[in-house]
Amino acid sequence: MQVTPTHGGNTAHGVDAKPPETVSGIDGPVTRSERGNSKNLQTTLANPIHCQGIALHSGVTVDLILSPAAANTGVRFQRSDVVGSPSFPALYDYIVDTRLSTVVACDADPALRVATIEHLMAALNACEIDNVLIAVSGPELPVLDGASDAFMFLIRCAGRKTLETPRQVIEILRNVRVEGENGAFAELRPAQRGLSLAISLSFAARAIGNQRYAMQLNEQRFAEEVAFCRTFVNRQDIEYLQSIGLARGGSLENAVVVDGENILNPAGLKIEREFARHKLLDAIGDLYCAGHRMQAGFIGHKSGHTLNNKLLRTVFSDAANWRFVPAASPRALTKTLRARVAA
Repeated sequence: MQVTPTHGGNTAHGVDAKPPETVSGIDGPVTRSERGNSKNLQTTLANPIHCQGIALHSGVTVDLILSPAAANTGVRFQRSDVVGSPSFPALYDYIVDTRLSTVVACDADPALRVATIEHLMAALNACEIDNVLIAVSGPELPVLDGASDAFMFLIRCAGRKTLETPRQVIEILRNVRVEGENGAFAELRPAQRGLSLAISLSFAARAIGNQRYAMQLNEQRFAEEVAFCRTFVNRQDIEYLQSIGLARGGSLENAVVVDGENILNPAGLKIEREFARHKLLDAIGDLYCAGHRMQAGFIGHKSGHTLNNKLLRTVFSDAANWRFVPAASPRALTKTLRARVAA
């Protein structure tokens, strides 16, 4: 992965550092008071940053630029290879395909799409980045390390900037469950704080078998426990995908390849239960397509991108399922701002 902070209009690998869609009023260095990042306030990146990598399925080299965005922008994608194309939000009802990855598209022009967004979305969720413009020079994000670790590195290199706008958090008010084939399900439940997740999976391949993993989402735990856990695939599936022109960018560097009871990667797994941890990582990314961070408990069994998206659509189909966490009182918010200024 080639990473270049794009400060001050510099260029990197032939890509103009100026983001394709300009967002004003948020540039500038990170100050001491901004490093604290109050949980009640929105954030964005402190600086734009660029990287270049291989797309998982097409195998082509793509450029990626993450740029700061104003409050209430949310997470938005833009196809920098299509001149004059609009940006579009990374929201659950803009997801158009979930078979091999999570694919988001522009509602005004469905041909403008970006695939394999879940690993970047997971990193943004864990790092609590509310607003960002993501420009990519093709229909798929670079696979990088096959996980979220490289995206976290980009985000941390860019820095985080706190904005003077309250953050909205989605609170789940009652159990919502969707089901799939062979006993698969995904569920969101009310919770007292933050987002907790529990994943269980069951595969015929003995190298995977039955696994479970659970955690409370925060940046440190995400970085230490799941961010580096790679996507995985059966060897037979690779052969099929490549026969139809897909998985051209996959390698033993960015995916765990399983063949029955064997792991084909020479170095083996990075950590025990890497498969379940990666499925949990995917869920963190898919759930951020709600448009905001969540106060909820997520439980998934043999769930994947399709059930995760179906779950969000079901949640938001009934207003009784959710609400925004009541905002802090003006007095409390004023106290928070004063504390930041005095820091």
